[in-house]
Amino acid sequence: MAAVTPVTEHLLRSRRLPDPDCDSKDDRGRLLIVAGCTALPGAVLLAAHTAMRAGAGKLKLAVCKDIAIPIGIAVPEAMVIGLPQTSAGGIDHSAADVLTSQIEGSDAVLLGPGMVEDDDTERLVAALVRKARDCKLVLDAGAFAALRVEPDLARTAPNAAVITPHAGEMAKLLDVERAEIEANPLSAARTAAEQFGTVTVMKGGQTFVVAPDGQAWCYEAGHVGLATSGSGDTLAGLIVGLLARGADPATAALWSVYVHGEAGRRLARRYGGIGFLAREIPAEVPCILAEVLT
Repeated sequence: MAAVTPVTEHLLRSRRLPDPDCDSKDDRGRLLIVAGCTALPGAVLLAAHTAMRAGAGKLKLAVCKDIAIPIGIAVPEAMVIGLPQTSAGGIDHSAADVLTSQIEGSDAVLLGPGMVEDDDTERLVAALVRKARDCKLVLDAGAFAALRVEPDLARTAPNAAVITPHAGEMAKLLDVERAEIEANPLSAARTAAEQFGTVTVMKGGQTFVVAPDGQAWCYEAGHVGLATSGSGDTLAGLIVGLLARGADPATAALWSVYVHGEAGRRLARRYGGIGFLAREIPAEVPCILAEVLT
């Protein structure tokens, strides 16, 4: 079994991000985020803001029609697409047809933050993953419903998709007890990476990243304050932002895990421990990226 490599600044400098030395926002990466429901519009905002702070050039947000205008006001940098919705306030599966051209015009796509876990989400995510032939994918939260039904779904994409489960989500993905995941998160990450063919980010006190070929990394320097509502949405947004910029899936995951953890450490120092908010994470991202890149 492959050894586990620590995620450090030295490692990241050996896997540098693409240089943003272009004049066009299109060249910095076009990304699409399909997320949220009427009960959780904040997940969209957290992912969107972090993706832009990661340096992506052009952003589109696809959300339930009832929250499209508020989201557009909250994220004026984005084009917002209002989608048909279900009676439960989630995105209806028929939105897959509406989003075909948007998927085709994107470099990276994030599916799932804040989405209702139901049959409509499962059908929508499955359809969008199959349409994502030429872009990189991040699957989070509600999008896992599709993987539970179709374990081979992510293998249809030419680039390995990135998944970002916490222990509870991983337990549902692998159909085991949460205690089993918490007892051996690395083993769970290895199993998921092999079973789903994904770059798997197993979030927790230690965060493990495992690639489909078995390579494994561990980030141990995060902060307990990151265990707060919305933190996972910022991590997913960070990953998709770096994918849009041109990073490969494993590199985007490693950089994101490090930057996310370092943001938590800096906020904890500023606020005296726990109690900082997920919405404060995005603003930390550009400086951390710049410091590691220099």
